Amino acid sequence: MSVFSRWRSLRAREARLGWALLSPTLLIVFGLVLFPAFFSIWISFHQVGLYNLNDVFHAPFVGLENYKRVVTDFAFKYHSLENMGAALTSIVYSFSATALALIGGLIAALIINRPFRGRGVVRAIFLIPYVAPIVSVAFVWRWILDPRPSGVVNDILLRLGVIDAPMAYLSQRGLALIMVILLDAWRYFPFAMLMVLARLQAIDQSLYEAAEVDGANTLERFRYITLPEIRYVLGAVFLLRLIWTFNKFDDIFLLTGGGFGTKVLPILIYEFSFRMRDFGRGAAAAMILIAFLVVFIVLYLRFVMRSEEEA
Repeated sequence: MSVFSRWRSLRAREARLGWALLSPTLLIVFGLVLFPAFFSIWISFHQVGLYNLNDVFHAPFVGLENYKRVVTDFAFKYHSLENMGAALTSIVYSFSATALALIGGLIAALIINRPFRGRGVVRAIFLIPYVAPIVSVAFVWRWILDPRPSGVVNDILLRLGVIDAPMAYLSQRGLALIMVILLDAWRYFPFAMLMVLARLQAIDQSLYEAAEVDGANTLERFRYITLPEIRYVLGAVFLLRLIWTFNKFDDIFLLTGGGFGTKVLPILIYEFSFRMRDFGRGAAAAMILIAFLVVFIVLYLRFVMRSEEEA
């Protein structure tokens, strides 16, 4: 068959049509994902600021200097438990918030998995933190945690005699980090709840009936039936939420602005790039963040996905 005949064949025309239909999506992915990603890697090895942003492709090559400046920066290094640096703060924040969200989601899923009057209303209430806009949520939390005596938490604790003077919950090191961890856990526990609930409803009820006949109590049924059945879902949700939380910017930025011991890596990237106008150092910090995320993704693929396939 000649080249012209192959070009005019039905298979070749279908292939060209397929590529033509895919080309808009491929262009969007390249323009919005691939090119910015590779461009950020390139910037991380060059000295880029506002002074040479109009001629960025001729920026001086500095090698690993940007990475060295990020790692040795005061905001990145560990100093004390109250000032852990952006890297360790990100780890503590992500693991703590993810674990609390998973525990809260598990408890909520176990509650609404049982039939009771008003279960639909309770399920809708549980979903409110997840569907509410983060801007409104952050302002409500700032109002609740207002440092003045009129703040909701301060007013309640003062009336109960728990505290003698109003406290500034979002401007004390250590306490501010606990508050942003609680915000993240409260905001995203509905995601874990939905995933766990879907798996709970797929468990064969005959297993519980047989265990009840054998005399197993509620705790034993949970330990020997429920937990083994949902362990893969728990692992997947934990690692997915860990990846997303580690990359979170808006929750902390709207609540504390990254101050008072809540500066995580996304906040540090923002400050390097858009406050200090040092785009090379900001890109280097972003590459360090990506390195952490790659480790989490590898763990997810190795332990969660492989365990599901073996099961």
